[in-house]
Amino acid sequence: MSKVSKVPKINALSDDFFIVSTLGILGTLAHFRHSFFKKPNNSPNFESIKILTNYFMKIFSREQISLIDRQTRDLEPISEIGLMERASLALAGWIQASYPVTTRIAVFAGPGNNGGDALAVARILATLHFSVVVYIPELGRQRSEASLINLERLKECSGIEVIEISEHSGFPALLNFDLLLDGLYGAGLNRPLDGFASRVIDYINDSDVEVVSIDLPSGLLCDENQYNTGSIVRADITLTLEFPKLALFFGENEQYFGKWVIVPFGLNSKVMEETVSDHYFLDQKSVSVLHKQRTKFSHKGSYGHGLLLSGSKGKTGAAQLAAKGALRAGLGLLTVHMPEPAAGFLQVALPETMTSLDSGKDMITELPDLAKYTAIAAGPGIGMNPLTQKVVKMLIDQANVPLVLDADALNILAANPSWMKLLPPNTILTPHPAEFDRLSGIVLKSEEERLQIAEQFAVSYGVVLILKGAYTRIILPDGSVYFNSTGNPGMATGGSGDVLTGIILGLLCQGYTAAEAAMLGVFLHGRSADLRVAASSEESLLASEIADHLGEAFASLKWR
Repeated sequence: MSKVSKVPKINALSDDFFIVSTLGILGTLAHFRHSFFKKPNNSPNFESIKILTNYFMKIFSREQISLIDRQTRDLEPISEIGLMERASLALAGWIQASYPVTTRIAVFAGPGNNGGDALAVARILATLHFSVVVYIPELGRQRSEASLINLERLKECSGIEVIEISEHSGFPALLNFDLLLDGLYGAGLNRPLDGFASRVIDYINDSDVEVVSIDLPSGLLCDENQYNTGSIVRADITLTLEFPKLALFFGENEQYFGKWVIVPFGLNSKVMEETVSDHYFLDQKSVSVLHKQRTKFSHKGSYGHGLLLSGSKGKTGAAQLAAKGALRAGLGLLTVHMPEPAAGFLQVALPETMTSLDSGKDMITELPDLAKYTAIAAGPGIGMNPLTQKVVKMLIDQANVPLVLDADALNILAANPSWMKLLPPNTILTPHPAEFDRLSGIVLKSEEERLQIAEQFAVSYGVVLILKGAYTRIILPDGSVYFNSTGNPGMATGGSGDVLTGIILGLLCQGYTAAEAAMLGVFLHGRSADLRVAASSEESLLASEIADHLGEAFASLKWR
């Protein structure tokens, strides 16, 4: 059966009931090449990161979500069934606004509160004149009190067919449905599914019906999914309640959650503010708080002088892209240190740059005087020549201003792991996953495992780690993680990371802290790419175009 085209329509429910935001996460480890679980004896005093974290959306664990739910009920006060009704109104409102009323909906409701949500949503949708059939699998677990109440309310409504399914009854034909609502388990699950529950999920996955899951696809755990062994619903859309769940940020889980949508429903804001989390989600509202407005009487000296060590034979384009990113990010002055033969090409392409000429013909072989620079970046296109490696070591030893290391500078660090403990406090490292695996010395099997190791790495070496990819993670020296909301698959193109390095250098020169420059830089980098793709396509995106659209990305932060 073909899937329904989504036609937005005027919502029949009051805006008082719902607001919808659409936005688009250890087993035994292998042998460690470095022991970065233990802080080196000369571990730095980490920069005091003065960021108002309550501006950022927090990501909570399964246990914390349960506690926030309970504390919301106690403080308002509101009953469990009342809070469930509030969530169900929000969910039904999203479905009603996204699908035509002719959509035929099969609802699968489990025994817990996720099933209670599904039952209430079914009742509300029926009152909005959707055709709804409810299926209740016998999953061998006592139904929750709130779910029982919603089941009784549902049975009091005329025109809704309720069908129980057991191991002996066989499965219903789903050919006549356009949409299947998965309310079997949700975010409260704490174990892989097997037995009859597993067969129900396999049956859902084998159907040719579009699937929308409530909170999380049934079978997907909220917090830890490195080794998924049970059956998991493969949803087309996941309606995650109030805030995203950690499982939604890992690529290996995308096959299960599809596209995810945040559906707020009114959990207590004070409770969420006071609940401690080490994981955050960066959106436009939160990042705009970091943005520094320029003053009327400022001048180029107000915005710093950056040094970029970049380029080698055959890789001068990396220097141009990084330089362009830095200039577009707004620094006052930029000097690029590079092999002399390439300097002419750079100054023709970007006359706003100054050059520091290295005597090496094909590579960087010497470190310029660092005294006049506000911040330094190194790595794009510098290669791995032993002479260049010595320059990187000298830079690490001598730099006393903010430092960014990317690309070949990271590969040089990986080849010389003893240098890691010499990095200045709050050095920014910008690896993609393969580069990080080389840095850590571990071949990692999942994104979730990689994140856990990255958190330990950042703490142990006192660095700001930007782990690039979908939902790029910014990991601070205190172990906190900020997932970025911007960006698209078109950024998987050569030179994109070079532009990011330049952007971060440009922000550091303007007085942003390492943490602020990393968060704001990553957000702007992705936002610029999104703006470009909106007018063309992901396939055609060039790295240079990301730099070209930075002005529009900055402008989008000024809405406040």
